[in-house]
Amino acid sequence: MSVPTVPTLVVYTYPSFLGGCVGSGPFPPACDAVIGAFERAHHVDVELEVPGGTLVSSLVAEEGAPRADVVIGLDEITGPQAIAAGVLQPYTPPGLAGVPADLVADLGGGGYVTPYEYGYLALDSNGSIGPSGPSFQNWSFPAIASNRSFASSLMIEDPLTDITGEEFLLWEIAFYESVLHENWQDFWQSADPYLRVAPDWDTAWTDFTTSPGNPPMVVSYSTDPAYAVANGGPSFSSSAGEWNGTSYAWRTTYGAGVVRGTAHLALAEDLVAWLLNGTVQAEFPPNEYEYPVNASAPLPASFAAAIPPDTLVPLNDAIPPAERAAELPGYLDAWQNLANEYG
Repeated sequence: MSVPTVPTLVVYTYPSFLGGCVGSGPFPPACDAVIGAFERAHHVDVELEVPGGTLVSSLVAEEGAPRADVVIGLDEITGPQAIAAGVLQPYTPPGLAGVPADLVADLGGGGYVTPYEYGYLALDSNGSIGPSGPSFQNWSFPAIASNRSFASSLMIEDPLTDITGEEFLLWEIAFYESVLHENWQDFWQSADPYLRVAPDWDTAWTDFTTSPGNPPMVVSYSTDPAYAVANGGPSFSSSAGEWNGTSYAWRTTYGAGVVRGTAHLALAEDLVAWLLNGTVQAEFPPNEYEYPVNASAPLPASFAAAIPPDTLVPLNDAIPPAERAAELPGYLDAWQNLANEYG
């Protein structure tokens, strides 16, 4: 008697997904609670792979003969890029009706990328900002640009090589253009000579937390204090800054999509829908340190240390998804020119 063949679903994702959910089972606990449970419920093997290039570039390179069936980890920048590249299959899971519409729109809308978690950029500080200038909790882009000691205290990620750097750049552009109604390049002309630039978030975070000459401020995420509380990490403050009494932030939204051309369409759709399941949603806050898109999913007690998301005004709408995909290369070229001239 022949044994039924179990299909294999290939998922492209990022290295830190659920604390390192890569390869095939048996999976570590958080990964097993999400991916392992899906395997058991749908009688399928799931292979999670981190491609050699970016998620989008890998899907584009394999267009027409894709290896992956599902992609997990597209964000508010790469989601619209993937949609524009035509590498995703339209799919609207039933659970999407319970997801805030602005999170769906932030990933490009149109039923291509399904959000499963979100958060916000912020600046973290170890409390040793320079002697002059405004306090850290009231920082703003103009305050950084106008004060040398403040600017020299900040480490950013290079937007040419890091997604957090790209998000910070878009945050700054959106703030200058939609709040100040000024040229976004003015910030970099003033601040570039003094800012520290790391090649990626991992390097910036390591320098911030462990380096003897660590920078007092770093671009990171609003839930970092929650991570520190939960893991006994170093104490620091986190702030999205203020302008005229309002905290303007950049929202980071993460989603999953079905790869166009998958040979396992139904299973691929099932996996994307699975990520909205209430039990699955509860795994994201304590393992990804992001907010679940299902508001009924519980948050760990450590999230009380994070910046309350309802106090932040996201600026993402100032640069709509399609515009992000189309204009980002030009923004990056302009940033590089400014860095060469003023940095």
